[in-house]
Amino acid sequence: MLEKSSERKKTWKTIFLFLAIVILITSPFHYAIVNLYPSRIYVGAIMWCPAIATIITLKIKGREISSLNWNWGDWKYIRWSYFIPALYVIITYILIWTFGFGDLANKEAITEWGKDLGLFGIGTLNTTSITIIAIILLGTVEVIRASATTLGEEIGWRGFFIYELRKVLSFTGVSVFSGLVWAAWHWPLLVYYSNNVLLEFITFFIVIISMSFIMAYYTFKSNSLWPAVLFHAVSNVYIQKIMPSLTMKIEGTEHWLGENGIMFAIVTSIFGIYFWHKGIKENL
Repeated sequence: MLEKSSERKKTWKTIFLFLAIVILITSPFHYAIVNLYPSRIYVGAIMWCPAIATIITLKIKGREISSLNWNWGDWKYIRWSYFIPALYVIITYILIWTFGFGDLANKEAITEWGKDLGLFGIGTLNTTSITIIAIILLGTVEVIRASATTLGEEIGWRGFFIYELRKVLSFTGVSVFSGLVWAAWHWPLLVYYSNNVLLEFITFFIVIISMSFIMAYYTFKSNSLWPAVLFHAVSNVYIQKIMPSLTMKIEGTEHWLGENGIMFAIVTSIFGIYFWHKGIKENL
């Protein structure tokens, strides 16, 4: 962290300039989603707003975009950034199935999943084959596709924002502050999609702050923004597309399921606490 008061003030000005620009350029798309239609085009545009805000901020401050950590980094951090989000989502749904908050998808549900992917009716594919192929496709091709939009967010949040915060805050402060901002930035989407706004706001903030500890850890360890890009994409694909498709909902337990569900908040918070202690221990 910076010691001189003048340098700290300068850094905070840069941080709030970046956030002001993010809010300014994101607001029209938030308005469009809430008041017009929740199109994927608007969502994709929103996810690239942090990157655009970063470019504008760097330009204003006379800094080059090449100053960001574009290097790929050590492959082990890339591998862990795929494994960890996949693991915490899988654990979440194993617990959901175990405690009876949802059931493993039946043959009819898998068939519908196969139809959505164009797999049903190909040769002699059975339910098991469709499930395996779908998971492989979503876990690879869909993750690559999702990375195109998470890159926009992560250029801003992990490529620029947390490195500025690191100049004035501890690892704990960086993770909490960035997590709060990142979660709050999603509020219009939560309002539009939530069935229980208060509960889902609470669980979502827990999830996002927990993820922020993990993503800050891998970003600082690798000195690269790419682990965060992959981590974010994998987490989205597994919690939004893979595991929900393998789960049959049970009436009255919906608040335990999904990315705004109670179980996901519990599991990610445990992972977040682990990486919080790990980051402090390693003096990040």
